[in-house]
Amino acid sequence: MARADVLRVALPSPGSSHEQAGRRPAIAVQADTKGINLPTLMIVPVTGELSALLFPYTIRVEPSKANGLTMPSVLLVFQLRAIDRARIIDTIGRLEPEYVEQLDAELRRLLNL
Repeated sequence: MARADVLRVALPSPGSSHEQAGRRPAIAVQADTKGINLPTLMIVPVTGELSALLFPYTIRVEPSKANGLTMPSVLLVFQLRAIDRARIIDTIGRLEPEYVEQLDAELRRLLNL
């Protein structure tokens, strides 16, 4: 698993309608940790609901062969979370550098770094 990989994950039902759940794409945002086997991975969930762009800390991503997305999508940076690696179904692509730059900027803004 590498940073900026586009993954298909199975997120648990949280009991809250404000969190993403179910099988969906997500972006791996955790730095590559060679030699360190952590049981979790930091991800940013992805949605196909373009209305989510009304929220701050979101990024629109267009589908491409490289990223493996099949529709215009929104990175929900404000829903940054750790998931158990067992929830990763597969890797479907890799986020393009221009989107990674935007993602890094939004993460810095969100976390006030």
